[in-house]
Amino acid sequence: MRSLPPPRWRRQATASLAVAALTGALASGTAHAADYERIVNGTFSGGTADPWWSSAGVTNRVVGGELCATVTGGTANPWDALIGQNGVPFEAGQSYRMSFDAYATAPQAIAANAGEAVAPYRGIARHGVTLTTTKQTYSFTFTPELDFPDAGNGQISFQLGGNAADNTICVDNISLVGGVKPPGGDAGPAPKKINADQVAYLPGLPKRATLTSTATTPQTWTLKNAAGATVATGQTTPKGVDAASGDSTHVIDFSSYDTTGTGYTLSVGTETSFPFDISADRFKQLRYDALAFFYHQRSGIEIQAQHVGETYARPAGHLNVAPNQGDDNVPCKSDLACGYTLDVRGGWYDAGDHGKYVVNGGISAWQVLNTYERALRLGDASALGDGKLNIPEKANGVPDILDEARWEVEFLLKMQAPDGMAHHKIHDAAWTGLPLLPHQDPQARRLSATSTAATLNLAAVAAQAARIWKTIDPAFSAKAQAAAVKAYAAAKANPNKIADPNDGTGGGSYSDNTLSDEFYWAAAEMFATTGEASYRADVTGSALYKGQSLNQRGFDWGSTGPLGDITLAIVPNGLPAADVAAIRQAFTTTADGLLSQFASMAYPAAYRTTDGSYEWGSNGLIANNASVLALAHDFTGAAKYREGVFEILHYLLGRNPVSYSYVTGYGSQPVKNVHHRHWANQLDATLPTAPPGVLSGGPNSGLQDPIAARLLPGCKPQKCFVDHIEAYSLNEVTVNWNSAFAWVANWAAEKSSSAPADTTPPTVPGAPVASAITTTGATLTWTASSDAESGVKDYDVVAVEGDALRVVATVTGTTYAVTGLRPDTAYRFAVVARNGAGLRSAMSPIGTFTTKADGGTYCKVTYRQSTWGTGLSANITIQNTSGSPWSSWTLKFMWPGSQKITQGWSANWSQSGQVVTGTNVGWNGSVPAGGSVQVGLNASSTPPHAEPTDFTVNGQRCTKG
Repeated sequence: MRSLPPPRWRRQATASLAVAALTGALASGTAHAADYERIVNGTFSGGTADPWWSSAGVTNRVVGGELCATVTGGTANPWDALIGQNGVPFEAGQSYRMSFDAYATAPQAIAANAGEAVAPYRGIARHGVTLTTTKQTYSFTFTPELDFPDAGNGQISFQLGGNAADNTICVDNISLVGGVKPPGGDAGPAPKKINADQVAYLPGLPKRATLTSTATTPQTWTLKNAAGATVATGQTTPKGVDAASGDSTHVIDFSSYDTTGTGYTLSVGTETSFPFDISADRFKQLRYDALAFFYHQRSGIEIQAQHVGETYARPAGHLNVAPNQGDDNVPCKSDLACGYTLDVRGGWYDAGDHGKYVVNGGISAWQVLNTYERALRLGDASALGDGKLNIPEKANGVPDILDEARWEVEFLLKMQAPDGMAHHKIHDAAWTGLPLLPHQDPQARRLSATSTAATLNLAAVAAQAARIWKTIDPAFSAKAQAAAVKAYAAAKANPNKIADPNDGTGGGSYSDNTLSDEFYWAAAEMFATTGEASYRADVTGSALYKGQSLNQRGFDWGSTGPLGDITLAIVPNGLPAADVAAIRQAFTTTADGLLSQFASMAYPAAYRTTDGSYEWGSNGLIANNASVLALAHDFTGAAKYREGVFEILHYLLGRNPVSYSYVTGYGSQPVKNVHHRHWANQLDATLPTAPPGVLSGGPNSGLQDPIAARLLPGCKPQKCFVDHIEAYSLNEVTVNWNSAFAWVANWAAEKSSSAPADTTPPTVPGAPVASAITTTGATLTWTASSDAESGVKDYDVVAVEGDALRVVATVTGTTYAVTGLRPDTAYRFAVVARNGAGLRSAMSPIGTFTTKADGGTYCKVTYRQSTWGTGLSANITIQNTSGSPWSSWTLKFMWPGSQKITQGWSANWSQSGQVVTGTNVGWNGSVPAGGSVQVGLNASSTPPHAEPTDFTVNGQRCTKG
């Protein structure tokens, strides 16, 4: 396991671009009522500007322990350039004293302001000073006539505009002392003493809750229905002090009660849980709400009321409509001088900000696509079809989940630079604040440098997309595959281009120093899509091959090796059957380790770090661990893994020590105040809270934001949480956490049938028998399998190639026409049946046949080469033996060794790995029946300079002269 890369620092604020008449009364010399400091991070001792924000035309940086704001000149009014901090509490009638140190590169008048952060921007106090080039201390006192509570609309700002020339203003030791109420509020409502899943328990599965009690003996619990009638009782099991929460705990196990219903509660003495259901219905809806998150996060398109309701409808963001500066012609950062701009409209906003990041968008798009691909191959994809999601594309004949993912995939393709590398991210030039809807963002947009990590993310997702859209949209598939090939080659040529960890102004840095996992993931996707030998060698040669990166911490945007393993475990490929089995075994081994944690946890979360702490986005890591358990069930059918997935969902939905459902809109006490710029009801009552189905980042021992640090010092790992919009290190939402959650929610909905799980595989089908054999194909037919419980769903047709097994097709009937074979060649095939529960039969007996000899009816290739120590020169004659003229031609062959083309003539030559492709040039595309064309090339080569043997023209195999 490797350490998590540095977290994304979130800056939050709002730039008040208008200033109302000031209603406060300046005073002098009055004593403050209490020594309560109201400003967060006024000394900048930690080296960051959080939570100070800047308006358009202003860039904040912490230099030498001071906040220095670079201000673009030419503004008309003082309030046209601002820095400030929101959520500052004020009490009407109380005295406050504000002080700060400041100086400027050039002397300038500025004003310090106290007031309101949103319309109508009422003022409390204003104090103007003239800065010199020498640091001085300034102070003033005032008494507000307005009340602003914690996390309200109170604001401190500095007006820096109105100058013709650029300038830099530095401030430090900013303090606001006064008032009689302690700042910071509290960490929310007191937790319940009985914590259960606030949503539902599934009939037929274990049902457990947690009691907080110092009692050392079993306590009597009571289960009541919605009418208040007792339906079951029992005794708790004392667990002692739980390490992750610090609670003294008991476990309540009411698994024996299995009657479907709503509004159940658990009681011990006078303590009662939040109500919950025993039902599969809520899990079935959860899958769609979790997936709906991505439409809400779309950039570059209007979010329409007909799809989300009036509350969440909004204009399109970042389409170059004022005040947006747009994503249609975005330049690189000024220090890069890349010499071009890109049209990067579309995609998903990453989190609560307006940035779009390739490394986080990559895993997010991949997980949404894999939700479909896994269901297609191991489960039931019917619930993800066209019309299942409420999105604009819901009636186009394509599964809606693919339409949603394509919105992000298209954006990722746009982030590819001309040289094949991918830009790491695109976001605002300076941090914007809360609240701020995307179409109101005034900041300039900038591309950050290309990086190897981003390029490999692009290669992996584009290859995955090419595979999935191959028959749905062949043109898009080809476009994606071409981008993937180009990106992978560029990453191999630039293997250590690390994203700048200090590139954190206006957006998170997302830097990652270890790229072996991205290389493995991308190679796995390229191999699964193309089958090419060079990608296979990169997969099998990786130190991460066969599940070596799986661990109990979980995977995320910075640890992507397991994504490659998932693809290799579920997508048909040419790897040896023993290797595929080893990859699947790695999932079950890791899943067993996760399950072993449950025995010692009062609130089972299946997540372990080396020091027991919880990290930024712990809920996302926990959801990804749930997917490991889910895949272990897919691979084995073992009930314990299915039960483990639902135990984790119980934790996320309320069985945790802070008594929150971490999913918005689900449970009696769901999180509401997630860190987001337009789901910002806590800051602006005219804006909504988040829609249902959004996963909060969850507990984080690091407490990397001022609100968390103020409210939760010394917290136990699972208790390091507060539902506060500005607690961004705890309560942020992101596309990659919701993609992990949506994957698990879909799996849980699929597996939420109350019927007993089918654990019996189908019977072994008969050996395939070949008929209608030609030079390039045959029809295979076999005796059907049977399955009394779930029925036979489909069959994998398996090519047996030495010690390797390759699935060439999945069919629902008992016949399959094999094509694309070689003439006069022996082939071996078998079939494997799969039932409705996803269980596979043993492989059938192998059927063998030989294709007919080729009479050379389409083409003939004559290959002649001369060699020297380090190279070769080849002359190739291509003859049309088909009896019909060719209007164009494409020649393909594979080098038998490490040869590389260095020069060619009479054809457009290209090479990918060992595969060589030549296409006609303008003057030699027409070849009459019986005619021929001569082409040639030079290549680097090493003895013994072996010649290629297999040639095709226009996909047809040729005889060799």
